Amino acid sequence: MKLIIDDACYAYNEIFSQFGEIVTMAGRDINPESVKDADVLIVRSRTKVNEELLKGSSIKFVGSTVAGLDHVDEDYLQVNNIEFFSAQGCNSMAVAEFVIATILNLAKKHNFNYQEKTLGIIGVGNVGSRLAAKAKLLGIKTLLNDPIRRENEDLPNFVDLDTALSADIVTFHTPLTFNGDYPSFKLLNKANFHNISDQTIVFNAARGGVIAEEIWEKTQTLENVIDCWENEPNINKNLQESAYLASPHIAGHSVDAKFMGSFMVYEALCDFLNEKQQDNIKNLINPGDLSLNSNNLLDALNEVYDFKQDTVAIQNIENFEIYRRNYPIRYEWHHYSSRVSLPIA
Repeated sequence: MKLIIDDACYAYNEIFSQFGEIVTMAGRDINPESVKDADVLIVRSRTKVNEELLKGSSIKFVGSTVAGLDHVDEDYLQVNNIEFFSAQGCNSMAVAEFVIATILNLAKKHNFNYQEKTLGIIGVGNVGSRLAAKAKLLGIKTLLNDPIRRENEDLPNFVDLDTALSADIVTFHTPLTFNGDYPSFKLLNKANFHNISDQTIVFNAARGGVIAEEIWEKTQTLENVIDCWENEPNINKNLQESAYLASPHIAGHSVDAKFMGSFMVYEALCDFLNEKQQDNIKNLINPGDLSLNSNNLLDALNEVYDFKQDTVAIQNIENFEIYRRNYPIRYEWHHYSSRVSLPIA
């Protein structure tokens, strides 16, 4: 069996070698010729998985080790009887930690009490739910918006989009969708950007395209925190230069998230091939004893990881993809012993 794997997939050799021959390459370099005689394709977000890539190939299983779906033509896979698995939720903790750590840093910069602010969470799936739980631990009032969940689950505490957009801090955690009753493409647009004031903090840690950047770059806010961009890696220079944090789509790039993405695909591939899982795979992350010395929450979170370094790293846009592929080691908060209570939820 031959497997084509994006070389940015975590621990690909240790996790997938039991299945057969592994050929790795950068996600952007995976092309029809490379997959033609392969049986399994395992990708991250940089490979467009569609008819153009797979037509005439022998691929029978596609696994995506990231949470997003907009790089995969699921209809084509289904029609052509190609098994597909996406590691939904693998990076939810990492992204929630990114948002919480940044809010605390902004509270210090602007001298506000974050417990007196409202947090509008647009999209309350895997990431949004994690974030809401952490916010609750910190005493932050949340305004939750997710019309699909609200309709399907009868959630009376959810709010409409305009209400959520009127929060002091607005953060997006939707997939990028173009169809259906509630498409998220340019969800924040000229019809509702008036809800964003010059005192609003706006996060995009969802997908490039959920906010109309041509309007955003002309809108005065208190701060912008941008991890996801339209046209990556050719990102909007005006927004980059004005943002508090301008990072290269790495909010979900913790070691834990990258491992979980690979591991979830591994589990699905074992099921597909009726192969037994190897017990040692689930124990690949073992950072040892990690401790934090800070005696306050803000310093403790910055001791875990300083996200400002990610902004500095891509001041030269040419470093965008290089930095993503060589991202520093970052473990999630639950690995650490701390003198202060961390919002682990």
